[in-house]
Amino acid sequence: MKRIILILAAGIFSLSALAQKPAGDTKGGISADMLRELAGAYEGSAADKALRNALNGTPINVLAVSADRPVTMDTHFSDEVLTKGRTDQKSSGRCWLFTGLNVLRARMIQRHDLGAFTFSQNYLFFYDQLEKSNLFLQGIIDTRDLPLEDRKVDWLLSNPLGDGGQFTGVSNLVMKYGVVPSEAMGETLSANNTSQMSAQIKTKLREDALALRGARPDQLQSMKIGMLKEVYRMLALCLGVPPTEFTWSRYNSRGEFVSEKTYTPKGFYEEFIGEDLENNYIMVMNNPAVEYGKVYEIEYDRHVYDGQNWVYLNLPIERIKEMAIASIKDNTALYFSCDVGKFLDRSRGVADLRNFDYESLMGVSFGMDKKQRILTHASGSTHAMTLIAVDIRDGRPVKWMVENSWGANSGYRGNIIMTDEWFDEYMFRLVVEKKYVPDDIMALLRQKPVMLPSWDPMFAPEE
Repeated sequence: MKRIILILAAGIFSLSALAQKPAGDTKGGISADMLRELAGAYEGSAADKALRNALNGTPINVLAVSADRPVTMDTHFSDEVLTKGRTDQKSSGRCWLFTGLNVLRARMIQRHDLGAFTFSQNYLFFYDQLEKSNLFLQGIIDTRDLPLEDRKVDWLLSNPLGDGGQFTGVSNLVMKYGVVPSEAMGETLSANNTSQMSAQIKTKLREDALALRGARPDQLQSMKIGMLKEVYRMLALCLGVPPTEFTWSRYNSRGEFVSEKTYTPKGFYEEFIGEDLENNYIMVMNNPAVEYGKVYEIEYDRHVYDGQNWVYLNLPIERIKEMAIASIKDNTALYFSCDVGKFLDRSRGVADLRNFDYESLMGVSFGMDKKQRILTHASGSTHAMTLIAVDIRDGRPVKWMVENSWGANSGYRGNIIMTDEWFDEYMFRLVVEKKYVPDDIMALLRQKPVMLPSWDPMFAPEE
């Protein structure tokens, strides 16, 4: 007991001595004078006490709901892509995969007069995780002569595997492995809740990385194959074994039987979609933090080692809208990504800058523009969805709608409606078929890309 009292007394003495230091001696710390000034700025008025009481038991975003926001949202759209059914990624970061397959699903439903139909996300997710594991292990081999503290090696070890991604993952995986309908390889608990499976595989991959860095050059390939066999086993146990062929019964939109046939995954894709996803599309971004009109490539930002890095053309928002409108008017959905959590009313499925008034609640101003938010990591692309609708009035868009992958009961019938002002501030990426791209934009894509590092702040995977 005496020892505890002595320690406490010593602690009180040291705190007291620190508080008595003059302001000039703090060297950047909070001095006693500074603390008095800070505390004096808080009035503790009756209004402040009321806010404290409210915040004691109510989340900030609930209290910040703006009374000036529109009570209802007009759900009419001048142009909308025909699509049926809504998907649910559940507790996983597979939005990029759901979005890419939802774009293809809308096309398949239209072309072949299907009812509600979905592709198996689990099938491609299996190969995504296997390919990313190979990407990591081969990256470790390629950098094995660099020290562990090298930025690239450190990045690889920090990011051995994830379930997030982007469109080149969809294009490379589909063209390599094909697709299957959901009934050919259904979802599993680990597909819907990826964290525990991912944690085990990442631990094993990091252990493998150390072994590869210490091996002889002639051992590397056989060691990597052995490591990937173990990854394949873990994936098979958690996700199931991907089918190499399957039988599918086809019904039309009226529920009438059309045909039954046995397919391979690649044969199924060729018969019902048959597009070259790797060469028929361009990727554009609105990132005012870097120069417009330039093409950028992100090192290691791919899903398949022998696939394509993420390559995008940075454009002003109005040029991106031009292409998006052309695609939607032609009944073609688009891969779209944004900073989904900002000013989103999840219950109504409405993204509107007027939804929340944090400034009035907290008594401070938030004045950063889009460029400043990107540079300070306050905003970036976090979630991919399928852009399916635009409402044009007097020649200009006033709102947009995306098909989400949070289930049919989320938001507005499984969708999110975005005001055009919100679109300007928080939309980041779009994937567009080349036939909707103007010639002057296609010409810009002929330039050599500027290579950016894997850790560029705008290229965290979409989840």
